[in-house]
Parts: sequence; structure tokens; C-alpha cells
Amino acid sequence: MPAAGKLFAKISRSEFLLPNLGSLIMGLAWGVTPPVDPAGGILSVALSFLIINLSSLIGAQANTLYDYDLDLKDERKKELVQALDRFGHEKVRNVMILEILLTLVLVSALALYMQEPILLALWIVGISLGVAFSAPPLRLKARFWIGPICQMLVLAVFPVLFAYYAFTSEVNAYFLVSLAGLSLTVYGVIVPTEIRDYFGDKAMGIQTLTVRLGLSRAAAMGIALLGAGAALSATALFLEWVRNQLSVLGVLVLAIPIVVLFVLSKFWKLYCLTRDFDGENTQDRLALEGKITNLSSENPKWIMLVTQTYMILSIILLITKFFL
Repeated sequence: MPAAGKLFAKISRSEFLLPNLGSLIMGLAWGVTPPVDPAGGILSVALSFLIINLSSLIGAQANTLYDYDLDLKDERKKELVQALDRFGHEKVRNVMILEILLTLVLVSALALYMQEPILLALWIVGISLGVAFSAPPLRLKARFWIGPICQMLVLAVFPVLFAYYAFTSEVNAYFLVSLAGLSLTVYGVIVPTEIRDYFGDKAMGIQTLTVRLGLSRAAAMGIALLGAGAALSATALFLEWVRNQLSVLGVLVLAIPIVVLFVLSKFWKLYCLTRDFDGENTQDRLALEGKITNLSSENPKWIMLVTQTYMILSIILLITKFFL
């Protein structure tokens, strides 16, 4: 890959492309109802995936661009800052404008083809929140409860709903339960990332929910959200299979609690460290700060475990609609 391409991929946080595929598959698995026109189905899948990914890139670029001053002070984000400096701040802004215009054209075409105006509405609201999350003057990430709600909407609700409505206009109650579970799960696994950024955010006066609550309360909230989200998601999937007279497949949902319990064991260690941090003297707190930062920096692995489990189960749900 040319140097400029590598820099752009870094700025655009290309590591999030795989989780985006999970959003598409989940919406597809719940929304598709056989029989499906092959040509139309392929077109809808391709456009949906392209739109979801382009929208994710735009949000990630906005985050990189407008968090620059904060990231300058974070040694772990040194490569991200350098990539932005080398690629050029103004160039990133120009690329974002082009991406927004291109995505608007694609969404409009898909909405017209599917005769689903809700697709355009979902995208407009979603991309607005995605940019406003980091960009001034709103900078929603720094607005207490608004930040977490915005993250759940942008990272879970809107992408999955977009993929879902690309294939159906019907409402499935179990799908809504599953989507609620995914939303709680998404913010639950984001909490350790906010804990990792806690010290820098607090120093910069950025009032994320984690900064407002404090480390130990935020860690406890992450445990509760991840557990509740997993329970809702597993229940919805099980009931959907029972409704389709495939209750024998219900055993597969055990993968969710197994994986989530493993991740929660890591969350618990993080909670114990944050609880100790809140009660120790200054010298010990400095040592604990390093331990908290190092452990919470492993969060991308935990996110991958959880999201891939959800994606695999969604693939199985999709397969059962065509072959069982």
C-alpha cells in the first residue's frame, strides 16, 4: 500500500471495518425473508456495506481530526497523531466532504431503489451524530449522558437498522430486543476504552460519562451493561429460533454467556484496580494508574471477541432462513 494510503487507513481507523461487517450481517440476518431476488439482494448488500463503512470512516476521521490536541498528550496515540500531521489536516477535511457527498448519493440511490425513505433519514441522523460526537461546537462526547447515547446510536442502532431496512419494512419484536441488547453491549465494551482515556480526558476537562462517574463506578457500569446486553441478545436469538421451530439451535446461544463471562473476568480485574485507585495514597495511585491504563488498553481484543461471537451467531441465523 502506498504511503499516503497507509496514513489514510490509520487516520480512518481501518481496524473498525470488521465490526462494521458485523453490523451488516446482524441487520441482514434479521431483515432478510426468503425468497430473495439474487441480483437485488447482492446490490442491497453491497451498497449497504459500502455505505456503513464510508459512514464509519467519516466518523473516525472526525474523531482523529478533532481529538488532535488531546491525542498529542497520549503516547499510545503517537502514530495516529503523526499520521494526521503527515497526511494533512486540511486534506482530511476535504476528503471527509467528498466522502459525505458520495455516501449521500449512494444512500439516495439505495433508498430510491428499495422505496424505503427511512434509509435516507437513518443515514442523515446517524452521520450528523457521528461527526458531532467529536466536532465542535457540539462535541457530544463531552456531554455526560448524551455522549453514551450518541455512541450507542451511531455504533449499534443506526448501522444495524440501516442494514435491516435495506431488506424489509416489517417490525420484529425479537429483533428490537436483540438490538437493545447489542446497544448495551456496545457501550459496555466501550467503557474500558473510556477508562484508558480517563486521565487524559480529565486533564483536558472533557466530561465523558466515565470522568463524571469516576473510575470504579464506570467499571461497575461496564460490567452491568455488558451482562445485561448479553442476556437480552441471547434471549432474543433463542426466542427467534423457537418461533421458527428450530429450538434445537438454542444451545448455540450459550456461546454468548461463555465469551461474555470471559470478558467480564477481565472487566472485574479492571474494576478491582479502579476501586483500589480510588482509595490509595498518591504514590500508590501513580502505580495503579499505569496498571489501569495497561489493562484497559487490551480492550480491542475483548471487543473483537464479543463482536465476532455476535456476528457468527447472526450468520447462523441467516443460514437457517435459507436451508432449514
